[in-house]
Amino acid sequence: MLDIMVVPGHWPARNSSRPTVTRLVYHARPFLRLGATIVMRFLRRFAALLFVLVVVIFFSAWLALRGSLPEYDGTIRSTALTAPVSVERDALGTVTVRAVNRLDAGWALGYAHAQERYFEMDLLRRRAAGELAELFGSAALPLDRAARAHRMRARMQAAYSALPAADREAIDRYRDGVNAGITALSVRPFAYLLTRSAPAPWRSEDSLLIIAAMAFTLNDSEDARELAFARMHAALPASAFRFLTASGGAQDAPIAGAPLTWPDIPDAAELDLHALDAHLLKHANTTVDRIPGSNSFAVNGALADGAALVANDTHLDLRVPSLWFRARLIYPNPRRAGHTTDVSGVGLPGTSAIVIGSNGNVAWGFTNSYIDTADWVRVLRDPADSSRYRTADGWMSIVKHSETIRVHGAADATLDIEETRWGPILGKEVDGTPLALAWSAQEPGAINLELMRIDQAETSDEAIAIAQASGLPPQNFVVGDRQGSIAWTIAGRIPNRIGGFDPALPADWSAPATGWDGWVGTSDTPLISNPPWQRLWTANQRVVEGPALALLGDGGYDLGARAAQIRDDLTSRKHITTSDMLDIQLDDRALLLGRWKELMRLELNRTPASTLNTSMLKVLDGWNGEASVDSVSYRLVRAWRTEVIDTVLDGFFAAVRKQFPDFTPPKLAQSENALWKLLQLRPPHLLPPGYTDWDGLLIACAERTGAALDSQPGGLSARTWGERNTTHIAHPLSRALPAFLARLIDMPHQALPGDSNMPRVQGVDFGASQRMAVAPGNEVNGYLMMSGGQSGHPLSPYYGSGHADWAEGKPTPFLPGPAQHTLMLTPDH
Repeated sequence: MLDIMVVPGHWPARNSSRPTVTRLVYHARPFLRLGATIVMRFLRRFAALLFVLVVVIFFSAWLALRGSLPEYDGTIRSTALTAPVSVERDALGTVTVRAVNRLDAGWALGYAHAQERYFEMDLLRRRAAGELAELFGSAALPLDRAARAHRMRARMQAAYSALPAADREAIDRYRDGVNAGITALSVRPFAYLLTRSAPAPWRSEDSLLIIAAMAFTLNDSEDARELAFARMHAALPASAFRFLTASGGAQDAPIAGAPLTWPDIPDAAELDLHALDAHLLKHANTTVDRIPGSNSFAVNGALADGAALVANDTHLDLRVPSLWFRARLIYPNPRRAGHTTDVSGVGLPGTSAIVIGSNGNVAWGFTNSYIDTADWVRVLRDPADSSRYRTADGWMSIVKHSETIRVHGAADATLDIEETRWGPILGKEVDGTPLALAWSAQEPGAINLELMRIDQAETSDEAIAIAQASGLPPQNFVVGDRQGSIAWTIAGRIPNRIGGFDPALPADWSAPATGWDGWVGTSDTPLISNPPWQRLWTANQRVVEGPALALLGDGGYDLGARAAQIRDDLTSRKHITTSDMLDIQLDDRALLLGRWKELMRLELNRTPASTLNTSMLKVLDGWNGEASVDSVSYRLVRAWRTEVIDTVLDGFFAAVRKQFPDFTPPKLAQSENALWKLLQLRPPHLLPPGYTDWDGLLIACAERTGAALDSQPGGLSARTWGERNTTHIAHPLSRALPAFLARLIDMPHQALPGDSNMPRVQGVDFGASQRMAVAPGNEVNGYLMMSGGQSGHPLSPYYGSGHADWAEGKPTPFLPGPAQHTLMLTPDH
């Protein structure tokens, strides 16, 4: 029974038979206060315990991260070294290795790479080998299946075995340095803690897999473009196929030769798009906003200060940390007693080469060449025995491989592969015939270590010879030397096609003397050396013409607008400095879009006034001709151009879908040439269904574009290019983390100027991964800036180092600064 204390002066009313609820509560207040005090005391203790628990968790995580920090100071002893080696780091974390020979330098560089970047190295080798699912589970299986079909680990093991003994020793010494570096960490790198996995040891063939991974990045490893071309060729008249797939036109900017003439349009008797069923339209995005590529250009010594001047900015996916690693290697010159080799630049962790840089005698850079590196081969099976196929040497047996893909947290997956002498069977011709993929990266001799010899090159001629012998994805190679010479060639192996087949379409190689006959010899490899115009420029465009172009083929050259802008920037200057090179790299003028802006204004002025059209015309009045962050007009014109191109091309693709309903269009980088010709001629029969005339199509595209932008918060006037072009440069694992933690390891989001089709290539997570310009022998006045930072460790002082300067376009010195940390590596004999 509840005892209730009655307080004097608060007697119950005479007519009350029992206490009211109010009085009960009133008189129970002391007990409620006591209960509240107990609850609050419990909550405070629980909160304190929870706080301590959170602190312990974070402190444990911090300790784990600290345990995987690279060693920046002190002394490490190793039996692998022949003499002491120093590893210095400057304010940006640039590694300077001082050694008595290249092998010891390679060991030390491997040690530094492992401690700063092992997880990223691991991802690259696994990407090429098709082994990502072992870390990330079944979500990575589609990527692994596509890559494993090429059996790159087995191929790179064979490639390693075929290398000269000295090259194998260089790989093995680097491998040993990598494994020593990762083993020396007291805690495995944080990425392995997050993925609940352990780093597997580095193997000799893994350095070759790193090069193969770049082939996957820079080449179309599935040759999807040629498969799409095969369907287009089967479904369209020959004239329409030529019109859509030509290699160049008025926008071309080759180093040697003139622009190509774009083919004539197909006539109405051959193709009438306007009569097609509108249901075949899908409005697929076919414009090319990002292609793995780069800018590289050079001027000879007469235009600089005696030595040649070379610039390079490599356009790739942007990530944290950077793909590249800043390094300088100093060791005695094996060619000249008493002299020193001193090479600086950026390398690719997983290999010990300086990929882009200068050695005091020559400076060099690369851009993706987009030559044709792959062909589809029709596999004609024996009707009596499907395990055999026809070759020029008779019937051969298909080789079958069964690959096991390890899957984290799930059962292993199996992939069965059929392989021919030309490559694995990975596709089907339009008539159902199996297709084998011949891809240069799969061929014996395609990948080697020749590029490492550029450390010792003394002239541009020597560098050219090294580049042409190098085993890497075929690249435009631009070099300049201390004497002022400049040159361009293709670095990497070029397939030597014979038999006169069309390399743009699947072909039958079972006829004698048809297919690939090894590699193009160095004497036949195209070369431009010291041209009279004193300048070289490459921006993934077609570089040569005539027989040289036929030899190289067309793997999807980029539109020449960017290259033309660089060429004209160079030509406008009679004396060029490193500062001029940076100005060219940061050129964000939208020259290509100038004519589109005028056309859009013309079309809008032809239409009846409306609120939206008036708003778009007002936006066009603010055109400044640049892809600047505050420009609304650039964003509007760019979006309209994309809409027009996609709308017009979709009419042609609808004709292909009539025969192949699941057709996926290829990216047509040269589509600007086709579109502008159509807009000049305006043929009614090439209008997509649903449009009565070309003006109507252009206005409809403008209204769709304007309405889409205007519907967003703030309306059309708030749609700046910076809003669209705000960077998101992330760590590979940040998506798996809570947003507040992801922000700590990703780079800051920044609105940046630039776009495709101009020298300053910039996207949300794509752009110039590094920018450099240097004159060999005058490295002290060169610059080298890099996105994403040097270290892969979030607690490292070099995590994100240099990224802010890169974003601002602020040049950082090419050479390392004073050493802030020095790690000594000494022999333990």
